[in-house]
Amino acid sequence: MLRGLDITDMLIIDRLELRVQPGLNVLTGETGAGKSILLDALGFVLGWRGRADLVRQGAEQGEVTAWFDLTADHPARAVLQEAGLPVEDELILRRINTADGRKTAWVNDRRCSGEVLRQLSDTLVELHGQHDDRGLLNPRGHRAILDAFGDLDDLRAACRAAWSAKAQAAKALKAAEAAVTAIREEEDYLRHAVAELDALAPEPGEEATLDARRRTMQGAEKIRSDVVRAHEILGHQGAEAALGEALRWLDGVAEQADGALEAPMAALSRAMVELDEATSGIATALDSLSFNPTDLEDTEERLFAIRALARKHDVLADDLAGFAETLRSKLAALDAGDADVAALAVALRSAETTYETAAANLSAARHAAAKALDAAVGTELAPLKMERAVFETQITDDTPGPEGVDNVAFTVATNPGAPAGPLNKIASGGELSRFLLALKVCLTRGQSGLTMIFDEIDRGVGGATADAVGRRLAALASEGQVLVVTHSPQVAALGAHHWRVEKRVAGGMTTSTVTPLPSPDRVDEIARMLSGDTITEEARGAARALLAG
Repeated sequence: MLRGLDITDMLIIDRLELRVQPGLNVLTGETGAGKSILLDALGFVLGWRGRADLVRQGAEQGEVTAWFDLTADHPARAVLQEAGLPVEDELILRRINTADGRKTAWVNDRRCSGEVLRQLSDTLVELHGQHDDRGLLNPRGHRAILDAFGDLDDLRAACRAAWSAKAQAAKALKAAEAAVTAIREEEDYLRHAVAELDALAPEPGEEATLDARRRTMQGAEKIRSDVVRAHEILGHQGAEAALGEALRWLDGVAEQADGALEAPMAALSRAMVELDEATSGIATALDSLSFNPTDLEDTEERLFAIRALARKHDVLADDLAGFAETLRSKLAALDAGDADVAALAVALRSAETTYETAAANLSAARHAAAKALDAAVGTELAPLKMERAVFETQITDDTPGPEGVDNVAFTVATNPGAPAGPLNKIASGGELSRFLLALKVCLTRGQSGLTMIFDEIDRGVGGATADAVGRRLAALASEGQVLVVTHSPQVAALGAHHWRVEKRVAGGMTTSTVTPLPSPDRVDEIARMLSGDTITEEARGAARALLAG
């Protein structure tokens, strides 16, 4: 809860220290004394968007510091942790506004953004008044308020989870349908291309093999005739026959030559062996150069077909087999796509059913909570002298979303039979104040550690009604902390702590001060609120009676 507020050079406040206590804290003073300035300053340090001209005239900058005590389970701790700020039992907020409009903020002596301040403020302070558009009067927040009253966090979490699952299922189905549609648009091309590639069945490395073979066959045609002539010259009709004939002639006369022909004959024998090897090698070469004339045509036809297909699909010839596999995978995906889409459609229908069930459970719980809230508010309206008024939580169909299918709005009818309508459209100023107070009492029941600020929520009421408002505020403050800016003596008399806000003029400068009032001074202040500037003994007596009551 809020423990203190220090303000320096803000609007008409030069220096102010306010120490706030648990329970009901009341601030009173003449109209224009500066009570609303305190709320402006508090809103400034909490990051609320408000008036821009906050720095006191003549000052270089204005500064506001507020500090709070945090319980062990206070939700502000989670905000601090997420923002990477120190988490301690005491939370100190400080914000500076320079004369030229620049703003700087600190949380526990660490720089932070205005957004972090606003996130913290949502967990620290609630402001309520006749023109409250941040809380109960804003219809956009009524559903969350009802859910909090009914303790529907688990059901709402289940609904959000079901909505998220449904959205993911719908996204998956849409993506699968788009993929199938995209592939189906090229189905004819895929099937033709795969058939063409399967018919040719190219293999990695085949292009190089075919090219080498083609070159060999093309070269063989040019050299084979010369090799044939060489083979004929060296063969049985050529050199081999001549050498054999020479060797036979020499062998016939060798004995008569007394050994002179032995060496030449040995050389001829060796030559015959070498010649035979050469002839055999040439014969083998001729065999390799021999091919069917259609082989070259077949080789060239396949080589050109592979290269043409590679150009057609803009891939390397060696990659044609892999490319064919890719196309086959797309066709397989297409063939399996319809089954995938069907399965995803079933999953989406299941997710939709789960969401509808979760939303229906949440809606049923909201209707039950609405009845309980209406009854509770009705009970609170009687002590506030509005026993004939009717408060009703209306639940209507809304566009399905993560928070369910319900639109929630708080409506009132000030008299039986009168048409119901929005809080801020039907109720008068005083009635609105009491509706808001009754509603807030119901919503905060059982909670502790809250800091609530009511800005002239008792405007337009007096007498017994004002006393009833004060007693409800005191009851509300018994479980937390309430700050009330009031013009009602009945409300002020019920405060556990009382401050008077005064405006003073000195040296041509107007300033506002806040003074804590001990019991004797409270009598005079409440007497002033009863009788005006002239405080009579009768007024003091009435003030004492209020304080004693």
